[in-house]
Amino acid sequence: MTAPIDPTTAEDLAEFEREFAPSGKTPLVIVLMVAATFVVILNETIMVNAIPRLMADFGVSERSAQWLSTVFMLTMAAVIPVTGWFLQRVTTRTAYASAMITFTIGTAIAAVAPTFEVLLAGRVVQAAGTAVMMPLLMTTLMTVVAPQDRGRVMGNVTLAMSCAPAMGPAVSGVILELGSWRLIFIFVLPIAVLVGLWGMRLLENVGEPTAGRPSWLSVALAAGGFSSLVYGLSKLGTGSAAQPVAFIVVGAALVAGFAIYQVILQRTDSPLLDLRALRHRTFTLSLVLMSAGFMAFLGSMILLPLYLQTLRGLTELEAGMLVMPGGLAMGLLGPQVGKLYDRFGSRPLVIPGAIGMVTALGLLTQLALDTPFAVVLAIHVALMICLAMVFTPVFTLGLGDLPPHLYSHGSSLLGTLQQVSGAIGTAALIVVMDSRADSLLADGVDAIDAAMGGLQWAFAGGALIGLVVVVTAVLLPSKVDAPEGAPAAH
Repeated sequence: MTAPIDPTTAEDLAEFEREFAPSGKTPLVIVLMVAATFVVILNETIMVNAIPRLMADFGVSERSAQWLSTVFMLTMAAVIPVTGWFLQRVTTRTAYASAMITFTIGTAIAAVAPTFEVLLAGRVVQAAGTAVMMPLLMTTLMTVVAPQDRGRVMGNVTLAMSCAPAMGPAVSGVILELGSWRLIFIFVLPIAVLVGLWGMRLLENVGEPTAGRPSWLSVALAAGGFSSLVYGLSKLGTGSAAQPVAFIVVGAALVAGFAIYQVILQRTDSPLLDLRALRHRTFTLSLVLMSAGFMAFLGSMILLPLYLQTLRGLTELEAGMLVMPGGLAMGLLGPQVGKLYDRFGSRPLVIPGAIGMVTALGLLTQLALDTPFAVVLAIHVALMICLAMVFTPVFTLGLGDLPPHLYSHGSSLLGTLQQVSGAIGTAALIVVMDSRADSLLADGVDAIDAAMGGLQWAFAGGALIGLVVVVTAVLLPSKVDAPEGAPAAH
């Protein structure tokens, strides 16, 4: 294996550009990581359609079965804040191997799980591996790709980020037609093994790891705080409000304690998550925009299947197939959007994309019980295209504003806020939907029309959140100057 290349040193810059970032080509290291990230993120939503089978096989309630998705999200929220420190302390190959081995072990446990509790443990292990892959991919991309190529390459990342969650329910629906829910994990397991071995065979180390011990108090505060916060948010509107609110309050307090402690640790350059990234204005604006965008995006991903299955009578597979074209459109357009960003900057893409997103969510408020499915499909595809115009440039712009030593911490902040904002958006829109539906029922409206009215209000809530994206998009610059030490232009 060749020696690690550090693109921040002048003597290695020529070798860096030749090996990692040839003009107009996606570096092999990124191709490998995108493939791995696609496989692991697919599993975040792949269990949605298996809940009825699991309830029958293990004799658990629907609420218990939902934990298979909830615990995945909680683990991601708990682990991602630690990855900024972890990625700076190990080599690229070690981080990749850790993520893929952990994910593969979790998949194997889930495939043979004799009890529901063991299956739940397998999902936790799966999520721990997944939590490392996304920040690793983003950090490596920012390190090995020169600024003028980042938009195009970041577009390939969008493929994994958007297509995988959208395809999860459709893929599981097809697999479940063949037999047991165990086939889902049996299908994923060999793919994970092959992608992991392929990556380890071809992957080169990027940069030099630094020495340092973790702050275990930081780990405890991050894990407890972010997981409690996301859990409480995910349970809002599902019953009594007392327990979710208690988790939210405790989680918020622990997260605040974590943030204060990181500021203290920054004095000795040993924070688990370096919050000095927030001093960079464009990065901070990008965080705000991405958080609001994910609230609206993930909230609508929950609402549309509810409309299609509960009110329109589609099966899980039919609903998954109807929304899959939107996810595919978003992912496949990512590289093209990235090329446009490299050429024209962010503003010609992000501002129209944000306005289009709000417009599409506004159109979803007009859905009715007899709306043609072709219209629903067209609106959803338009929404996903607009989100591609927003997410790909903003990811590139925000991380590009950071110096190289903050790439891993910036990626971790983005990943953490993605989980938290997704939980906030989902919880908020579900609360709006249920509150409106209950109000209509109290006024004597029949149950179906009340549920439809609740969904319309929830989509309107998503559109209101989208206005934050529009305002923030206007404040963003079109491009940022490469910080000192970043990969140079070709």
